[in-house]
Amino acid sequence: MGKHTIVGAGPVGSAVAAELLARGEEVRVVTRSGGGPDGTDRVRADAHDGARLAELAAGSDAIYNCVNPPYDKWAQEWPGIAAALLTAAEASGAVLATTGNLYGYGRVDGPMTEATPLAATGTKGRVRNRMWADALAAHEAGRVRAFEVRGSDYLGGNSYLSTVVTPAWRRGRTAWVPADLDVQHTFTDVRDVAALLVTGVGDERAWGHAWHVPSDEPVTLRELTTLAAGQLGVPNRVRSLPYAAVWLAGVANPFVRELRETQHQFRRPYVLDSSLARRTFDLTPHPLAESVRFDLANDQAAPGTAAARR
Repeated sequence: MGKHTIVGAGPVGSAVAAELLARGEEVRVVTRSGGGPDGTDRVRADAHDGARLAELAAGSDAIYNCVNPPYDKWAQEWPGIAAALLTAAEASGAVLATTGNLYGYGRVDGPMTEATPLAATGTKGRVRNRMWADALAAHEAGRVRAFEVRGSDYLGGNSYLSTVVTPAWRRGRTAWVPADLDVQHTFTDVRDVAALLVTGVGDERAWGHAWHVPSDEPVTLRELTTLAAGQLGVPNRVRSLPYAAVWLAGVANPFVRELRETQHQFRRPYVLDSSLARRTFDLTPHPLAESVRFDLANDQAAPGTAAARR
């Protein structure tokens, strides 16, 4: 039995814990609140505290970075957290497995591969690129063993469906989404993120590289919501919110303001090529319909559920 330390207990952290527990591994989950999935050793700690994380990760095979700072605080929060995790990985000797994303590529033309230049000009993309550059430098210097996995927008918790679409549907309203409804977009199941993270920890081929999470074929947002509405048995009431409205809403709302930087991801085709990780590690993504079903099951207030009726 191996020992694993997960920092963060959101959708990805919880999925990693489930994957490890299913394999019979010993799992410690570290969060600011001390919460986490059942069956794990739950510890309260600050992810900025490298010495404390190193103490908690002592004897671990791996540290999983599944942290998710507030969207509008990335520039302030991520540098300290990333440095603390590198400190913990170096002190403990654990493999550092980081949950990344696609922001670092910036605007793209065509499917993204691991060879796509990290050309982001926005704040959040530059923050993520700096994190990866620092981790890679530490790996190449022999201080740590590190790798990163990058997925597209998640299904399985804190998703576009559960935060934007189904809240409107359960109130009997139309969901207005800050996106073009008819451009191709890849969606990634959090369970596939977990599978790649856990697989990479035990496979030296993963270390020192970034990998794209195996994800099903891209669909339009209209196709995604049609699938979700059919599974829920509700009308697919969804409309596109113009970019001008997003910009104006961001004047007063810091969270919405941050959406300006990533609007290209939902106004243009945004397609992830995950063929390299599929071939290398023999991983197959969950089918989209199953991922949508999993996402809706994790949305405790979805239409027709007990939570929605209370």
